[in-house]
Amino acid sequence: MRRKLFVPPIPSSEITPESVYLNRRSFMQAGVAFAASGIGMGANSAASGVTAMEYRKASKSSNGFYTDEDLTPAKDMSSYGNFYEFGTGKADPASYAHEMSVDPWTVEVVGEVGKPGKLHLEDIMSGFDLEERIYRLRCVEAWSMVVPWIGFPLSDLLARFEPTSKAKYVEFRTLHDPKQMRGTRSFTSIIDWPYREGLRMDEAMSPLTLLSVGMYGNTLPNQNGAPIRLVVPWKYGFKSIKSIVQIRLTNKKPKTSWETLAPREYGFYANVNPSVDHPRWSQASERRLPSTLFKPNRIPTLPFNGYEEQVGELYAGMDLKKYY
Repeated sequence: MRRKLFVPPIPSSEITPESVYLNRRSFMQAGVAFAASGIGMGANSAASGVTAMEYRKASKSSNGFYTDEDLTPAKDMSSYGNFYEFGTGKADPASYAHEMSVDPWTVEVVGEVGKPGKLHLEDIMSGFDLEERIYRLRCVEAWSMVVPWIGFPLSDLLARFEPTSKAKYVEFRTLHDPKQMRGTRSFTSIIDWPYREGLRMDEAMSPLTLLSVGMYGNTLPNQNGAPIRLVVPWKYGFKSIKSIVQIRLTNKKPKTSWETLAPREYGFYANVNPSVDHPRWSQASERRLPSTLFKPNRIPTLPFNGYEEQVGELYAGMDLKKYY
């Protein structure tokens, strides 16, 4: 039985910038029953008297599902990032992702499963118990953030489709629609679309592996992977594939986009490892956003992005310099 998480009975605005809640109504209309789960609503805060500080102290013993580090402001998370389907610039996703429609949306689950099928967005939003988790996000480019995601374990979704004993890996695919995603129709594009990622089955079933449908108390912005994305907090960010339309369980290691493009730079595992540098830069430290030229906010990088206690056993006996 999966452990019930500690959900803070406090106003979310105490731990998250208030401005990100302006569009909460749209999240509710999408069928997310926050009132039942207590996430983001704070209905009992006055009676409980629990403060954000007490919440963060309690979160330290929650199996890595929370961190007491300062959150990255929502405006930084939603305006800076990589989503090559909309362009290669860090600001391109925020500038152009509004051109993508997420309604209707369907996720297909196929391959080595007993019950292949599809889930519509409304089924996803209303059919799983949502949780808020505060995870570190570490990009392979050596910048990082701390993000409050809303979602549910990937294992919950996979269980509905009954993986067979032949399922050794999970492959994910992003939407490929050149009409809506200008980066995919660019003559300078270097990726063989659609964007593909993958996990080993035991990685996919880890309690930390999350399918996110929201962040900062709202639905995911398009530029951050709406309407549903993967979050694997101990791996570099490119593993956390966005705007998923297909999940395939397979007995063979899938060919992933960045590993196919540059295998010496982007391995299949992509576990955060400060002792294994990228061929063109060090991974020993990271720039925690927000940062500036005069205040770079550089901090040491932790093995497995600080989640070694939770996931280190998955790689026992493996040469992490070879399987990077």
